[in-house]
Amino acid sequence: MQSTKFIFITGGVCSGLGKGIASASIGAILRSCGHKVFTLKLDPYLNIDPGTMSPFQHGEVYVTDDGAETDLDLGHYERFIDTNLSKLSNLTTGRIYEKVLRGERSGDYLGKTIQIIPHITNEIKNHIKKAAEESKADILLIEIGGTVGDIEGEPYLEAARQFHREVGQDNALFVHLTLLPFLKASGELKTKPTQASVRELYRRGIQPDIILARSDKAIDRESIEKIALFADVEEKAVIPAPTVKTIYEVPINFEKKHHISEIIFEKLNLAKKKAKLEDWEKLVNNIKANHKKKLSIALVGKYNQNLDAYLSVVEALKSACYFNNVTLDLLWVNAAKLEKKDQAEWDKLKKAKGILVPGGFGNRGIEGKIMAARYAREHKKPYLGLCLGMQVATIEFTRHVLKTSEVNSTEFDQKTKNPVIHILPGHTEEEEKGGTLRLGSYPCVLDKNSLSFKAYGSNKIDERHRHRYEFNMDYREVLENAGLRLAGLSPDKRLLEIIELKDHPFFVASQFHPEFKSRPLRPHPLFREFIKASVK
Repeated sequence: MQSTKFIFITGGVCSGLGKGIASASIGAILRSCGHKVFTLKLDPYLNIDPGTMSPFQHGEVYVTDDGAETDLDLGHYERFIDTNLSKLSNLTTGRIYEKVLRGERSGDYLGKTIQIIPHITNEIKNHIKKAAEESKADILLIEIGGTVGDIEGEPYLEAARQFHREVGQDNALFVHLTLLPFLKASGELKTKPTQASVRELYRRGIQPDIILARSDKAIDRESIEKIALFADVEEKAVIPAPTVKTIYEVPINFEKKHHISEIIFEKLNLAKKKAKLEDWEKLVNNIKANHKKKLSIALVGKYNQNLDAYLSVVEALKSACYFNNVTLDLLWVNAAKLEKKDQAEWDKLKKAKGILVPGGFGNRGIEGKIMAARYAREHKKPYLGLCLGMQVATIEFTRHVLKTSEVNSTEFDQKTKNPVIHILPGHTEEEEKGGTLRLGSYPCVLDKNSLSFKAYGSNKIDERHRHRYEFNMDYREVLENAGLRLAGLSPDKRLLEIIELKDHPFFVASQFHPEFKSRPLRPHPLFREFIKASVK
């Protein structure tokens, strides 16, 4: 742990400024300099993890290789620093209190009064040290969720203050992301909210080393000078973070225009290394060059009111489009409205060059997703199904190709006569929901005659899962005979991972979530080939 350097990232003024993108971008820059980078997100909510939280409120639940259900910002981290993270990369207040209280019940504290300071703050610091030790990172980025001033974030800021004092100023620094609002009436950017936000940090004994100034407008020199003066930081350490056309431009802006790595290396007493961002520049240039070449893809979802619910799916689609030299024109199709034969929703589905049905839970909108899968099958439109998208495609095929009645998943109808999708072996419908899914990375063996094998270029793969229901292998033979290809199976052949249609240009659906392994510089094979087929 002693050799690891630490960067704390905090946010001020308001939420939603892009703290996760800023953290991930700094990570990408430092990794391009040759440093081993690891990230940690500290979430102030009391949930143990976001696994049972509503997608409408929280957005996507991101799953790591080791099966941790985490905050969606970990998806940004993995995409930017191209490093597989773990359960060590996300810590919630719920987990901290759970551990401390269990220790108290078992007598670990020898009868002492348990308090926020030192017991909760010590647990936070211990987790930071553990993440540094086990990751063996040169630099550990620690994003503190929420906004400075939030009551629930106080223990994290206090722990960070203590940690900074313990490891010394050469080993830890603070980056503060804050907003410069633009007042249209006066035609100027206002620095007062940033000044107030920095004062909030001061009250907690924290002095920011770098300020990232978020704005939708260009930031003038006078504003930078004013922030530097009132925040007591060097002018070069006040770095504009303007709104850009693509989030993948952020690392280039931070480094090429403002040399953030030099400031970090100087503050942390590290030898200067040149950032190698040529691949990022090539990606951004490609995005800008092809912005007029649009490809319409329908995403048939059930959580469309919060677009963050499908964040990794959308980024995987974008990356695959960039690779195929087109720009994504995403058509958000509401599955529940398809069921009601809403003409506007059906028009969007018919307009699309490809159809994607993502994951989800519960029976709302299921029949609409089944309709979308049927439309893609019957009209030979490229189809990519993810988790639930595989299950509805299986139900649809059994109902309409085999002309079988009462076909469903036991998730939606426990008494269905033909449960082609059923509960995971060893589980029951009544058990607690948190942490009882098949989670994390599992191996899969591909059929060498499949589209999936052609996409991956290998017959052995590993992909991440998050589901409670599986394909019922009792129906394997009858479905294969009808033209459904079981393209991917678990090594013991007990679990189905991928289905395909043999007489279709591209109809692939996986039980796993390939979106979690897609990277902007290396799009996932299934997304890449889905977009390629949709372009045709």
